[in-house]
Amino acid sequence: MLHELLSAMRPRQWAKNVFVLAPLVFARQLDDPRVLGRALLAFAAFSLLASAVYLFNDIHDREEDRHHPRKRDRPIAAGRLPLVVAAAAASLLAAAALAMGQALGGACVAILVAYSISNLAYSLGLKRVVILDVMVLSFGFVLRVMAGGVAVGVEVSAWLILCTSFLALFLAFSKRRHELMLLAKHAADQRQVLSHYSPAFLDQMINVVTAGTVVAYAVYAISPETVEKFDTRDLIFTMPFVLFGIFRHLFLIYQQPSERNPTEAILSDRPFLVNILLWVASVVWVIYRDPLTELLRIGWIG
Repeated sequence: MLHELLSAMRPRQWAKNVFVLAPLVFARQLDDPRVLGRALLAFAAFSLLASAVYLFNDIHDREEDRHHPRKRDRPIAAGRLPLVVAAAAASLLAAAALAMGQALGGACVAILVAYSISNLAYSLGLKRVVILDVMVLSFGFVLRVMAGGVAVGVEVSAWLILCTSFLALFLAFSKRRHELMLLAKHAADQRQVLSHYSPAFLDQMINVVTAGTVVAYAVYAISPETVEKFDTRDLIFTMPFVLFGIFRHLFLIYQQPSERNPTEAILSDRPFLVNILLWVASVVWVIYRDPLTELLRIGWIG
């Protein structure tokens, strides 16, 4: 029973909540233990709340999931996890998440509530509204970033919101394309909104948001505001990792399609994961180079 519950909570999907930590890194507060602790608490709150949302969605969509080639094996759809247990777990997880948010302040609780409401609205109807369904999913990533900013006490820059929005739309449209291709002629039976999409249309949307993501990050990296904030122009040298990550994601979608959704695919793709680590390392080095250099100089590291 516990194993089935943990599976239904989808802990692997918690990787999406790393967006909560973005304001911490770009606010140059990664070396402050107190602030780091608050950011990690926000990450934990979103992870628990996301699991509660997954449980609720699986309860609500269990009949549709039973006709899906992969979702039918989920614990709730397959009947291995009783509905009463799943519902109780979802309630407890949501309550725990809100309690953590309360420890971070009322603004964080408000964001968690907004995330819950948007997901509830998505499950109950918005997932059937073409384009808006994808925008609601991407809004969840923006809320994660905003929660991270509130947790560490910094104002989230417009650039970070813009980059997050484009990247989230890129991931969401990629997911829709994967579903459409996987389910083929049965797509509309499994997810009604897919009847309004076509591979050609989704390819156009992916092209638009891909370009938007690349341009937004590039302009952010060289903007006077960024240069002044970090006292360096070197953030642009992290651009190759951004490009490789996007290109690798597209490669997996178009050249190596599988039954796994795009998120699962990239989280098990070694080149993509190595690239992410290199991007994180390069960003941290550019932003925190002076304190890191000082630590190296006095022998605290190495």
